[in-house]
Formats: sequence, C-alpha cells, structure tokens
Amino acid sequence: MEGKHRDAGPADGQRVPVSTYRLQISEDFDLFEATRRLAYLRDLGVDWVYLSPLLAAEAGSTHGYDVVAHDRIDPTRGGEAGLAALSAEARRLGLGVLVDIVPNHVGVAAPSEDTWWWDVLKHGRESEHATAFDIEWAAGDGRIRIPVIGDDDLDDPAADPSAAGPIRNLRVVDTPDGAELLYHDNHYPVAPGTWSEGDDANDVHARQHYELVHWQVADEGLNYRRFFAVNTLAAVRVEDPEVFAESHKEVRRWFEEGLVDGLRVDHPDGLRDPKRYLDDLAELTGGAYVLVEKILEPGEELPESWATAGTTGYDVLAHVDRVLTDPAGQEPLDALEARLRGGPVDWHAMIHGTKREVADGILNSEVRRITREVRRILPAGPDTTTDRVVDAVAELLACFPVYRSYLPEGREHLDQAFAAAREERPDLASTFDVLLPVLSDPWTPPARRFQQTSGMVMAKGVEDCAFYRYSRLTSLNEVGGDPSVFSLDPATFHEHMTVRQGHWPHAMTTLSTHDTKRGEDVRARITALAEVPGAWEATLDRLLELVPLPDPGFASLLWQAVVGAWLPSDPDLRDRLHGYAEKAMREAGDRTTWTDPDEAYEAAVHAAVDAAFDRAEVRGAIEDLLPRVVGPGWVNALSAKLLSITLPGVPDVYQGSELWEQSLVDPDNRRPVDFEARRTMLELAEWSPLGEALDDPGSAKLRVAHTALTLRRDRPELFGSYAAVPASGSAADHVLAYDRGGAIAVVTRLPVGLAARGGWGDTELELPPGRWHDVVADRPASTRLAELLDAYPVALLVQEDS
Repeated sequence: MEGKHRDAGPADGQRVPVSTYRLQISEDFDLFEATRRLAYLRDLGVDWVYLSPLLAAEAGSTHGYDVVAHDRIDPTRGGEAGLAALSAEARRLGLGVLVDIVPNHVGVAAPSEDTWWWDVLKHGRESEHATAFDIEWAAGDGRIRIPVIGDDDLDDPAADPSAAGPIRNLRVVDTPDGAELLYHDNHYPVAPGTWSEGDDANDVHARQHYELVHWQVADEGLNYRRFFAVNTLAAVRVEDPEVFAESHKEVRRWFEEGLVDGLRVDHPDGLRDPKRYLDDLAELTGGAYVLVEKILEPGEELPESWATAGTTGYDVLAHVDRVLTDPAGQEPLDALEARLRGGPVDWHAMIHGTKREVADGILNSEVRRITREVRRILPAGPDTTTDRVVDAVAELLACFPVYRSYLPEGREHLDQAFAAAREERPDLASTFDVLLPVLSDPWTPPARRFQQTSGMVMAKGVEDCAFYRYSRLTSLNEVGGDPSVFSLDPATFHEHMTVRQGHWPHAMTTLSTHDTKRGEDVRARITALAEVPGAWEATLDRLLELVPLPDPGFASLLWQAVVGAWLPSDPDLRDRLHGYAEKAMREAGDRTTWTDPDEAYEAAVHAAVDAAFDRAEVRGAIEDLLPRVVGPGWVNALSAKLLSITLPGVPDVYQGSELWEQSLVDPDNRRPVDFEARRTMLELAEWSPLGEALDDPGSAKLRVAHTALTLRRDRPELFGSYAAVPASGSAADHVLAYDRGGAIAVVTRLPVGLAARGGWGDTELELPPGRWHDVVADRPASTRLAELLDAYPVALLVQEDS
C-alpha cells in the first residue's frame, strides 16, 4: 500500500480514543442514566464513552436508527440537557464522547413524526423538502407509492397499483392542522384544496401526491429509495449541500459547543458519494475522529482517501474468531454439513443464489430503477429491452464480490462482477457489453445508483439470509466475515495486524455490537466445536433422533445457538431462544418467511426449543456435550477479549461484555445490562480463577478487561508498534503472542488440543531481554508457558523496570 491520504483519520491536534465503551441509549437507559455510569467506565479503564444514535427517533424506538428530526436530541433519551450532563461528567472524569450518527435515512413509519416527509407527502414536488428524499416521481406518475395496504383492504391486491380498486378502511378526518387521510391507525396529510365535506375518501386519496398501495408493490414498484428493504426508512440525499447542512444542524452544535469528540457513521455505503460525505463531515467537525460502519470482504481494503480513522472493526472480529478456530475441524464439519444438506455446500454458489433472490424479489424495485436510468442513456434495441436490462443488472448485483465500488476506486470489483456474470449468463453477453461502459463511468446516474444498490443486495442476501442457511460452524457466520474461510494461521494473523498497525492504527476493534448475530462468548463456545467435531456430530444426531426437524441443516444452526447460549439459570433463556429461532428461520427464507409464515414448520422448530427445557432426554443430550465445550469456550472467550483490547486499533467494549456476553441476534443483544453488579464486582476485586462451570461468574473476564484497558489507557507508549513473539516447544502452535512496543499479549488457542497433548510441557516464549511482569495475574512472568498461564489462559506482560 502507499501512504495514507493526508485527510484520512483525525486532524492534527484532535483527540483520538485509546478505547471506547458502547452504550445503547434508550428511553429506559437515557443520557442521565448513562451519566451515572461514567465513573464505572472510567474505573474499568475505558477512555471514551460511545453512544448509540441520539437524534429524535420514532416513538418507542429502542435503537434510534429511525431518526425523524435532525435538529434535536430525542427527549425520551434525555434531550439536550441529557447530553450536556453526560458531556460535563465525561469531561470531569477525563473521558471522550463518541456518538453514532445516521446520515443515510430517516424513519417514516409514522409520517407525522417526520416533518420533512409529512411536508413532501402534503405538497409533493413543490415541497421545500422534496429534494431531501431520493424519489423517482415519474415512476409513480407524480406520486410517491406508500406500500401499506393489507391483503383484505383491496379488491385485487395483485393488480397494478393504479388499478387495484378502492381501498377499504380509508377515511378522511378534519383536524385543527388540516384534513388527514386515515388508513387504520396510519395518518397521512391531505393536500390543500383537495378535500371538501362529504367527499369520498378514495376520491380524496386519488388527488394526493402519494398513493397508498398494497405492501407487495414494494418489491417491484416502489419509487423512493430505502434503507435496504425497510419501507419505513426512507433514504435522504446528503450529497445535496442544503440537505447535508439541514440534516447535520444538531451534530454541528455538538462540536461547536465541545459536547462531542468523535462520530461513528452508520452505513456509509448507502450514500451516493461516501468520500465526499466524509470530506464534508471533516469540515463540519474540524477534522474530528470519525469511524465508518463499513464491511470489508476478504482481501478488500478501505479506501485510504477517505477522511476516516477506519472501520468499526468487523474485519478484525473475523480475524480474531478464525485464529482461534481449529483448522483440523474443517474436514469433518464439511462432511457433516454435506450429510445434513444432502450434498456438498458451495458457499459462493449459495450466496450468488440468495443475492439473486433479493435482486429479483425485495429489492427488485431498485433494480428496475437502475434499468430505467440505463434505458434513458442507451439507444433502444434488442439488447436493451427492459426485461434484458433488468435481468442483466440483477445478475451483476448477484455477482458483485464486495459491498460496492467507489468509482473510479474499486473498478476491479466491477470488472470481476462482469466477468462472473458472463460466466453465469452467457445468454446476456450482448447486454453486458452495452452495460459495461455505462456502469463503469463514475458520472452516469446508473453507475452511481448501481453502487448504492450493490451493498443492499449483499447485506440482504448474505448477512440476512445465507448466514441463516449455512450451518457448518456458525461462529464464523458473523457480520464482516466470510463463513467459507474456516480458520487463520498465526503467521497470517500477524501479517494482517502488522498492516493494520501501519495503515489503520486508530480504526476500531470489536467483538460484539448491537448488530452481531451472536455475542462474543456464544461464538467462543461454538468455536470449541471445531476441536470436538465427532462429539458434536454425535450430539446433533441424537438431537435429530429425539426431535426430528424438517430441515436438518437448520436444526444444526439452531442447536449450535442453544449450546452456545445455554445457561439454565437464566430465567429468560427459553423466550430468548424462541425469539432467535423465529428470526433465524424467517431470515433464512427457504422454508418460511416474515410475510408468508409456514405455521407447521415454525411450530416444529419452536417445539424443538421447548424440548430442550421440557424433555429430560433432550436436555440430557445437550448437557452431555457441554463439559466438552464450556471450559474451552471460556478460554476462547478470554483469549478473544485480550486480543481485541491489545491489538492495533481502538478497542471497543460493547455494553456488558466485560462479563460473559451470551446474547444472540438483535433485539436480544440490546437487552438491559446490570451495571450495578459489574460495578460491585470491580470494586470488590475478588478475582476468581477461570472455571469450567456453566454458571462461572465471569470475574476472570472482568479482570482481563480491566487490566488490559487500564494498561492501554495509562501506558499508551507501550502500544505503538506490532511484532510477533515466537514460541518454541511441543505446544508452540497453541500460543499466540505479540509485542505492541513494550506490552506483550499472550493468549491460548485450541485449548482442547492443548489439554489432549498434556498441557504446555516444554513450550517457552522467546521474550525480549529483561524481567517481565504479568499484569493479569499480577506476578513476575516466566518464559515457560506452563508457569505463565497456570492461573489464567492469557497474560499481558510489561517490563518490571519500566
């Protein structure tokens, strides 16, 4: 790589975090409550507090990504006073403040809550906010199509939306602010001069700047861009300078008043021009610390021309999980997956299929919009008919190897997509020929829209679908990872981290987020299955015998989640697993879906969850396996935690994950955290050794997190470089160690195999000269791993005389 762009990363003199701690701010845990927890974070060793979105969101929103107003903080989250209080306390404690922002879209589920959207619905293209939204008016004959009508409220739901007949349960009401159309509980404005007393509601509806249509019209007929396929999140055009200024009013105030130190940018790939947006943001913030939520595929690099310190860390999460995965497990687990699925599973063929399903289904309206823009440029002919262009664009999206390109950067990915598409569909070769120059030109509207769309197709087809169909080892089915990449050897891991230290030293490192499919310690336990594939296969076969399911492959995914999250003392575990099962099988979408549930199939899956709690033989099968994976899972968890905190980058601790984090996919991973229990445990400092019991209190993990975070914050000079520390001896493959410039991290990998060979034996670390102290165990450090790691499976060393 060449050197970094001068604008990439924080400006000179701007503060950069040493570490962060993510808090989910909500009505139940508002900014004032967060303020009360800052002293605990400081004592834990954290440098910055990291807050979920704060701007006004839809009523009842638990996450804040459905912003409805950009000029104020959500009053239910604490409002302006809440942020002022938190910022003042953070300053008193020496903490920085990082805030998540959402530039790509706004929430429109309740139109009256978003004044911009309401005004556009009321006044159409004449609205002062019409340019804020990415609406193709011509495709709706001058009206915005709103896909909300249920099956029972149209005479012919399958008909063209303009000829579907009258809408039932539609009425007009007069309010002090003007007339409104009501469809059940949904309120919509009535344009001035389009209603008189006694008018039929459907006649009034026909005069509006919007058209309420059947919900299925969203697949092919929508004419406004969304966040992925979420109809109630309408995309905004921050590439327009006026829209950028208006949508960042409150963010600007935060920096002008010194309330906030940095930002995390949600989903930059949805923006028309992410680089320009980041340049604009850098100007607004004075070059403050900014991270981007960007998914990098294996081998892909973040554009170094971007004004950002780096990604939010999913790329490192994938490396950490894989360096702790036993490569010897791949062959037997491949064979098991093939047996369950009735033949070998080709991951890349699978995701081509799921992405094509998305392009032909829930995102086909985006494909058709690209097609219309293409056909405005290309001359009519047999190669450019609507059907052929739709087919070709959908195929290119299915073949795109990464989330998106940023032309002219990333042109190689577009070329790869064309090459793969030609192999898949030689019958479309002539259409690909005419599309290539159009989609390669950074300035054409189709090329720009194609770049915004490819990431949507990747996210919906892979993370939100294929991740739930592929069950070989589900700890690898995580955001930012490629499940077909089974493991990573230590030498390759060190190469990745050396590059990271040289090019992205201030990017974030994470293990769990509000979006991860499985919490870090669920994954750590599932990872242990790769070391005992025979035991796992026997357990799964027994479970399938006791509780037969229509899809054995999905059963494997489900039972891995049960094993990974199993904690009988958790009174909510049954409900949590039912919630996970419903989301997983509907996201998989091959047997049942959100919009067309298969009741019999879903009942069978839920019965399996109940059987784990209610049937002794089923519970017994799970509990017979647990002794093989619980202890090794805890070892993996501590190793992953120390890696995440000490590797190059800015470590983030997701709320509560300083103790065991056994959450599943959202909303499970956004549950309330018992901070009082954590504060008490930290204050008492009663560090128990790591046990192998299910109900281990997690104090060993808290100790590792506390000591590592504190050392990083208080001794940053020890973390300025990266070099592998070699080991020699019979168990050298089971240790991963590196020197960060004075602090040496040592972790155990593949603990089952280590125990099977009788432990560390003669294995030693080749430490630099001097006397070393392990801050985790708080004692002098030995080079012999049998002594160094006899209390904890990890160590963090500093020179005693330093």
